[in-house]
Amino acid sequence: MTTWHGCKNILVIRADNTGDVLMSSPAIRALKDSFNCRITLLTSTDTSEVVSLLPMVDETIAVDLPWVKLKANHATHIVEKLVSQLKVASFDACVIFTVYSQSPLPAAMLAWMAGIPRRLAYCRENPYELLNDWIPEKEPYELIKPQVERDLDLVERVGAVAKEKKITVAIKENAISSVRIKLEALGINLSKPFIVLHPGVSEEKRQFPEEKWEELAKEMLKLLDTQIVFSGSDSESSITNRLKDRVKDNSFSTGGLFRIDEFAALLQMSKLVISVNTATVHLATAVETPLVVLYAQTNPQHHPWMGNARVLNIVLMNRSKAKMKLFAMLIENITLTTCLYHR
Repeated sequence: MTTWHGCKNILVIRADNTGDVLMSSPAIRALKDSFNCRITLLTSTDTSEVVSLLPMVDETIAVDLPWVKLKANHATHIVEKLVSQLKVASFDACVIFTVYSQSPLPAAMLAWMAGIPRRLAYCRENPYELLNDWIPEKEPYELIKPQVERDLDLVERVGAVAKEKKITVAIKENAISSVRIKLEALGINLSKPFIVLHPGVSEEKRQFPEEKWEELAKEMLKLLDTQIVFSGSDSESSITNRLKDRVKDNSFSTGGLFRIDEFAALLQMSKLVISVNTATVHLATAVETPLVVLYAQTNPQHHPWMGNARVLNIVLMNRSKAKMKLFAMLIENITLTTCLYHR
């Protein structure tokens, strides 16, 4: 087995979404701990904000790459400029993290052109000189691993062994204070528990219908002495505002209100998080808040990792004749284990 002991300046490429970087973070931490090295993360512009929660990352390069599914417009000069930037940094090695449906070869070409001597990734075909450390891709035909495990297995190939396999984040005290101020300004009683409901998704196929979020919130307010906080990004504020207006008493809209570090603090303060499968799931797991995931079964390898979580199949739930009654019973059973109190 090749080992990277002696590598002190490592580039990590995970140029996707926030949830992807969070799932890769235990493997990034394993690199940091094993080699006592400097870590630079190359990621997308939208995702770069999450690095404030990841102390194992020393520097961030934020760029939207043309081979990653993002909303940005791409131009040739962006890649040319990036190659020059990577050359100047004189990296000892590069790790490329991917899901099994992605090819590592464009990123490998980038690292090769930048003169990075060691390059590691999974690859389906023989990459020849583009990757000099690689693992043949067996997913999804022979097996499907949880993404966190997949990434940990990759870096172990070069001698980076994880002391801690959980996703963890570091939240600063000022983020917690800021969240408390913002919640109190909305009228939330911080002496009472609240539940975060996160309805927003980046893909329509993962949606849980808005009217069912409304029914769920109302049912939970009947069952539990709690408050409902609808969370989301700035672009999802219209959804959280509509839900707040429909549910009315003891419900609050926070779409677009928080930075990523504040959002992590909000989830940490919550007694329970209910979310569709998005980055919120991995943040809630990282802050160890009990979690219910309304899962569309689109990416089974992205289930919550090593957390107090229940995963419910929303495809089956949407088809259920019992609909929300059955769902409310499931939620009641889960919330009874989260220190929330019946009236």
